[in-house]
Amino acid sequence: MAYYGILQLKTKGYNYKEIMTLTVRHIAPKDFIETAEGLVFAVVMSSLEQNKALCFLRYVKSEQGWKKVATTQANAFLKQHRPHYLYYSPVLDAHLHGVPIDHINVHHQPRTRLRQLLQSKNQDLIESDTYQLCDLLQENGVDVVQLGITGSLLIGAQHPDSDIDLVCYQRQTFQHCRQMIHTLIKQGQLQSLTEADWRQSYGRRDCALSFADYVWHEQRKCNKAMINGRKFDLSFIDIGNHAPSKSETYQKCGFVKLQCTITDDSGAFDYPAEFIVDDRQIDRIVSFTATYTGQAMRGETVEVSGTLEQDQHGVKRIVIGSTREAHGEYMRVIHA
Repeated sequence: MAYYGILQLKTKGYNYKEIMTLTVRHIAPKDFIETAEGLVFAVVMSSLEQNKALCFLRYVKSEQGWKKVATTQANAFLKQHRPHYLYYSPVLDAHLHGVPIDHINVHHQPRTRLRQLLQSKNQDLIESDTYQLCDLLQENGVDVVQLGITGSLLIGAQHPDSDIDLVCYQRQTFQHCRQMIHTLIKQGQLQSLTEADWRQSYGRRDCALSFADYVWHEQRKCNKAMINGRKFDLSFIDIGNHAPSKSETYQKCGFVKLQCTITDDSGAFDYPAEFIVDDRQIDRIVSFTATYTGQAMRGETVEVSGTLEQDQHGVKRIVIGSTREAHGEYMRVIHA
């Protein structure tokens, strides 16, 4: 069933309970939700808390158009102008942003936007590059129906130097797409990032790894490349993998650093990324920041620094990305 958007559902006569049901069914990380005040939030969880979508403010509408804001700016803006969107999640034991369902004017969905873009005859430069990229992937057997577009392109806030942020919603298609990116680079149909590109990416991430460590980990993920000199990356969202329920609550237990071996990497590219480890006390490593998605493989020994959390059953995990920037939080392979 297609998702019509909150306002359209209201005009079609749906009651509040029906709207809630449809919204819960369709909302997913990497979606954007827009409010009447001209605020666009990036969704970070596929389920609701207290009838609110869990998210982070990313864009604020101004007279010049959409203005992108970093986390510190977003928190300061909301504190001053829209404090009702600041939210503490008792399930995640974390401060983020929460938008009530009835405050959502537009639900921007990556797959819908990409489908519109591919059918459009009036494309700007970045849209044309996106079309060419998807066409190239489709020629090589990738099911582009399973792809979407997020980031600035999702709301039409792109500029000539914008990157392309692809999202894949099917695990097999995602792995196929990674393989094809690797193959197409070797064939010369896509290009690897240059050192300047990597340094720009590294600067944006502002992570705790050295530049050399960052590039080594990133290059083997096969989810970033260039087309016509424009950087693109690919992320994966498992739409069947829902956020923790209210019965799965976590409590922060302080900061921790340790070394352990990865025993299961099947969720390495999920959101959040998940790595099962062999430690006696820690069950798994979870990353909410894209920097450490796909960071390690089964059998590798890693050093991890992050926030120790414990659920109500006493199961412990280390979280990387307890804040959006994840300062001081990292994971790196020390023995492959």
